[in-house]
Amino acid sequence: MTVTFAQKLASIPGYVAGAPAGKAPESIAAEGIAQLASNESPWGPHPAVAEAVARTMAASHRYPDPSASLLRRRIAERHEVDPAEIAVSNGSCEILLAAGLALCEPGAEIVYAWPAFSLYAYIAPLSGAREIRVPLAADLHDLDAMLAEITAATQLVLICNPNNPTSTHLPAARIAEFCERVPDHVTVLVDEAYVEFQLDDDPDQTVDLRRELPNLALLRTFSKAHGLAGLRVGYAICSPKLRAAVDAVRQPFSVNAVAQAAAAEAIRHTDDVSTRVERNLIERVTVEEGVRELGLQTPDSQANFSWVSLGDRDEEEVVAALGEAGILVRAGTPLGGPGHIRVSYGTPEENRRLLDALERIL
Repeated sequence: MTVTFAQKLASIPGYVAGAPAGKAPESIAAEGIAQLASNESPWGPHPAVAEAVARTMAASHRYPDPSASLLRRRIAERHEVDPAEIAVSNGSCEILLAAGLALCEPGAEIVYAWPAFSLYAYIAPLSGAREIRVPLAADLHDLDAMLAEITAATQLVLICNPNNPTSTHLPAARIAEFCERVPDHVTVLVDEAYVEFQLDDDPDQTVDLRRELPNLALLRTFSKAHGLAGLRVGYAICSPKLRAAVDAVRQPFSVNAVAQAAAAEAIRHTDDVSTRVERNLIERVTVEEGVRELGLQTPDSQANFSWVSLGDRDEEEVVAALGEAGILVRAGTPLGGPGHIRVSYGTPEENRRLLDALERIL
């Protein structure tokens, strides 16, 4: 008898990474490859973060704090909430999947827009729930259409804001209006991985909303604006009940000691985040203007990447040609948007290389 696996595995799409398999980030950098595929920061963390990491390594033979108490306290202080409302995780993806498992089971429904973050497609097959995808309208979440899909069976609504991969953003007032119309039995999880980069609102505005809307949960990360993608730290601002439910369905010690120490230090340096966001904005303008001058279309980005429509150009050929030029970008098809590329903003030199290469290719 041969080993068989759960049928749900066939429904899980599988994650397509932006970097070549089998290559460490440092080896890719050593080859002079511009890493513009994974929406990472091209600028490293604050020096004090590196010092915190070095100190923590001396005790790496010990398990980390299972409750991540220091990190949760500092996140809570930053957002002026109770630590009981903070869940931390091995990247925000872990909380996303854990929330799906904690809230959903066969017979439940999940509603989300599409295209959006590719990991949303994992939740239904893992939990046994039914997913309902609502098409975007002009690259934005169609909240009215999403609301129309909510039923008594709906347990979870996901809103990626700013949206990955389209880079668009809905103001906090629109999120508030939506949540006020959503039935009380539905959890609205707003995935704010890129919230620091948007210019519509103060990033703290949705935190204020959560105090008023008990069914609202916010998902954030240290991977982007804090420059800690390699350490994998995310967090949710949510009800204590949701935090406890998320903790109940995942392994203990999910956030390692080095990651906890780095994030606990990083969140103290809001000036460093502001500087990184300002530098990103400069590069956003450069890339957006550059691709438009080449005759390509892209929404006004509110993130650290652009969603570039290639028109009638062959997506695979463009991605391959950029790869041959030493520039990694993400193809649109695996992200749910055929005929596009998603381009992260790199350093000024990397972005210039991108635009020069696109001009040659096109």
